[in-house]
Amino acid sequence: MTENKKFKVLIIAYYFPPLGLSGVQRTFKFVKYMRNYGWEPTVLTTNKVAYYAYDNSLNNELNSLDIRVIRISGKEPNSLLSRFGKLKPPREILRRIFDILSQTFFIPDNKISWSTAAAKKADELLNHEHFDAIFVSSPPFSAFEKISKLRIKYEIPIIIDYRDLWYNSYFSFYISPVHKLLHKKKEYHSLKNADAVVVTNRKIKEFLIKTYPFLTFEDIVIIPHGFDIEDFKNSQRFPKPNGKMIIMFSGTFIGYGTPKYLLKAFKLITKERPDIAQNIEIHFIGYLRKENHKLIKKLKLEEFIIDHGYVDHLTSVGKILSADVLWFMVDYRKNIDAILPGKVYEYIGSKKPIFACVPDGAAKMALQEYGASFICSPNNILEIKEMIYKIYELFRNNNLPVPSDEVVEKYRRDLLTETLIKVFQSKLNV
Repeated sequence: MTENKKFKVLIIAYYFPPLGLSGVQRTFKFVKYMRNYGWEPTVLTTNKVAYYAYDNSLNNELNSLDIRVIRISGKEPNSLLSRFGKLKPPREILRRIFDILSQTFFIPDNKISWSTAAAKKADELLNHEHFDAIFVSSPPFSAFEKISKLRIKYEIPIIIDYRDLWYNSYFSFYISPVHKLLHKKKEYHSLKNADAVVVTNRKIKEFLIKTYPFLTFEDIVIIPHGFDIEDFKNSQRFPKPNGKMIIMFSGTFIGYGTPKYLLKAFKLITKERPDIAQNIEIHFIGYLRKENHKLIKKLKLEEFIIDHGYVDHLTSVGKILSADVLWFMVDYRKNIDAILPGKVYEYIGSKKPIFACVPDGAAKMALQEYGASFICSPNNILEIKEMIYKIYELFRNNNLPVPSDEVVEKYRRDLLTETLIKVFQSKLNV
């Protein structure tokens, strides 16, 4: 890398602070550490949008960094509903219905209006100042489609970051073969214009190479989600009940996640071993949602459940550090083996044992590497129950597993940003 030269990168990211959740954190933390490696970021992102997870701690951190952020509006549903500010997540069935309608009428997604405005603004910026690369965070994949068309006009390398699959993803719904074909065609042409593809795990890489044979192994770089070590230094630990084992979940139950199997397994424990149940609490950080509250009430588990509600990122990290075991699940869906929730690496950063109810795939592979993990199938209630017994016995004997520092250190966001910068550097002469 040239020591005296400052490179400039234009970041296109719909999801960015003050919005929250793991996709926002990934892009924002890349931006945070780029200057350490000689790259100056300019971010094109949304203006006011209706959203259910605003994050003050991330926004305060952004404001302290003096990053150039250009905010633009579109006419997508989130912008049109922006006057309502923070929303509550709808019931899962309503969210799914809305998602089906959205995917029926908008291809590739309902952010097309914003992506068009972002491409227009990017065109204007590129016409008046020099940038060395463009980095597009997706989803939304409409941003990738629109921005990728600028590559030839300005002879600028474009790097796309896949946080999830596009074509035939676990979230996709195709009402007709034409819809499916259009998605694949749009992704094909967008990838043809990309100079490098970044993905979060090996399963996404394998899927892309299999679907688009023109992509080579070298075209796609795996940069996993990670954790920011400064978040763990700056967060405040919270007190925990003496003697009780805390099983904690942090995140949202949308699409591929549900606590119902865990709750039903724990209900069996309250009947079989009430003495053990009395020494366990299950904590939820995020939106537990009405349907899950109803299930807790139906199972009469209220005394064992603590709902912290949605909290900002730093508070979430502090609460994670106060837990004994961290839990998450990934339910069975098509191509679900390619999903690896961002929260997993925040769990890893805490060095806490992880209890995961997951199918075979990227998430299971990551946890096997982590080592300090307990893995069972997503919906086998008896298996989940027996795993809780096993974890509790280890907890009672102060013998819960601890991961190696070597494994954990690999996922520091500052080091992952260095890997991304090497991708940028490799494409400067394209």
